[in-house]
Amino acid sequence: MNRGVWISWNENIRHGYEALWVPRSEQELVECIKQAPGKIRMFGHRYSSADICAGVDTLIDLTRYDEIVSFDEERMQITAQAGAKLSAVIEAVEAKGWAIGCLPDIAGVTLGGAIATGTHGTGREGRILADYMVACRLVLASGEVREISEDDALMPAARVSLGVLGVLSEITLQCEPLYTLHLKERPMRDAQWLSQLDALQARHDFLRILWLPHTDHGYVITGDRVPEGAPVETDLGPGWLKHRRAVSRWLYAYTYRFPALTAPANRILQRLFFSASKEHKGTLYGATVTKKRGSTMELSEWTIARSRFPKVFAEIKAALESPDNAAYAHVPMDVRFIKQDDSWLSYAYGEDCVTVGCVCRDSPNADRYEAFNVMEEIFLKHGGRPHWAKRFKARAEQLRELYPKWDAFQEARQALDPEGRFLNPYLDELLNA
Repeated sequence: MNRGVWISWNENIRHGYEALWVPRSEQELVECIKQAPGKIRMFGHRYSSADICAGVDTLIDLTRYDEIVSFDEERMQITAQAGAKLSAVIEAVEAKGWAIGCLPDIAGVTLGGAIATGTHGTGREGRILADYMVACRLVLASGEVREISEDDALMPAARVSLGVLGVLSEITLQCEPLYTLHLKERPMRDAQWLSQLDALQARHDFLRILWLPHTDHGYVITGDRVPEGAPVETDLGPGWLKHRRAVSRWLYAYTYRFPALTAPANRILQRLFFSASKEHKGTLYGATVTKKRGSTMELSEWTIARSRFPKVFAEIKAALESPDNAAYAHVPMDVRFIKQDDSWLSYAYGEDCVTVGCVCRDSPNADRYEAFNVMEEIFLKHGGRPHWAKRFKARAEQLRELYPKWDAFQEARQALDPEGRFLNPYLDELLNA
């Protein structure tokens, strides 16, 4: 429990702290919370671009609280401690011949952090990861352990809680039989994939579009469930594709000084790395999830109702590609699809939606990256919702209008943590707590 400095993965967020706890059991976690004075925040592998993990005197590092607790063979459910790496959970699930129905793009995060911030994947029936949570144990500010089941009135608040209701301890996920995807990847003109979007969603189990501003192209990835032994011709494209991140870093190194250089850089990257068609197969985890981030970056992501996406996309494209501003965006921008749910702070609460992710490959200069501001302005105008673990400036007054259950969540937070022990300055401002 030594004082020190907490630093985020991309080194853009730094906070001093007085005490660091590293529990390895639920009892140790409870004791941390009971003994710690004042406010507490918890963290995992520090991937968040939002300032939600630190900024208070007492921190809890959950990465050693990472065991697989049990399997329920009859119900096809896995229970794991909240600090378990998502990759370890998925690998344990696949070893059983099971799958989690929809997975996020990155597996290096903790299970608890991914649940609490609404991390999501994509697909025809894709949902946020938290929607697969059917039970959990939550350590409250008093040290009491609250068991929450699927039919508990608190579950819609607990699924996406930002860690302000309590500390997730153990999490039970609903699984399904393991399946194989046949994936095809190919470039399409923007007008082409936009006009086919309804058909693509209806036809394919998996759908992801990497949009490439300034190139008039998207890179469309579709996946269909096939029998494990189905013959599929594997073509992973030219060998140089593995160098995309390195080339991106080099091309974008000075675009914060000369934003107009982004447009030709994007066109070079599109021709080098997003013009080849590819084909392969594998499990959802094996074939679609990034196992390791190759470089630091800053991320912003916004969600919009599926019915409003075409209009919003047209505005984004026009704004980002206009020569009259400095809002040039690095490639690729990630377009994904989520089914509606009933979690109170979920991006997909009450409506099917589309998410659009924006990446800055030059994280030290992300504050100068005007594309983040342009994205936020457009999405807020149309009722879009921000990803809780990524960059945005909207606060409680605006967010309250976007989430029908905002006040209900605030009441639950106040009831479970009346002294605000799980808030930091960022969350205090975000929630107007």
